[in-house]
Amino acid sequence: YYMATSRAVLTDLELLRRMVGGDSGALREIHRRYHRIALATASRALRDPLLSQDAVQEAFLDLWRGGATFDPAQAKLSTWIAVLAHRRAVDIARREARRQTDTYEERFAPADTYTPEELVVLREERRSVRAALDSLPPRERTVLELAYYGGLTQAQIAARLGIPLGTAKSRIFHALSRMNALLNAHRNTQPAPV
Repeated sequence: YYMATSRAVLTDLELLRRMVGGDSGALREIHRRYHRIALATASRALRDPLLSQDAVQEAFLDLWRGGATFDPAQAKLSTWIAVLAHRRAVDIARREARRQTDTYEERFAPADTYTPEELVVLREERRSVRAALDSLPPRERTVLELAYYGGLTQAQIAARLGIPLGTAKSRIFHALSRMNALLNAHRNTQPAPV
């Protein structure tokens, strides 16, 4: 419906220029053209229709806000929109993993039967694990959160993040190795019990 008077359909770059100038009709036309690509990209990473729709909506908001930064020499508009959708899907997957982490910790809060000393030790261990996890690179932290707090299998993690299964396995292995080293280093720096 967004056609030039000469019956030629506007190019992506013309639409983008109009959108950057504040033309919401141009954004609607870009959305009409590339919504399916963005949704397919987000769906591969999230495997959840509602979360995938959220990722697409956020990607098009990013496009609206940052359209002036698009460089047509680097990629086609459809590719850039797919990248925006994938980034947003990964952000949502991380946010969901974090939310599940918080729920997990609430569910397994220490029982009232622990002594005050045991509670101190448990809190310190939990704090050490959280600090080690937070110090991991985002890719490794995400796979561990999805595996241990989200309860996902390696295949589910690969599907959720849109990566090959071998890559997911490798990231989990490296993340666990790094966590082990961090926790051992932390234990070795603690004062000896009196």
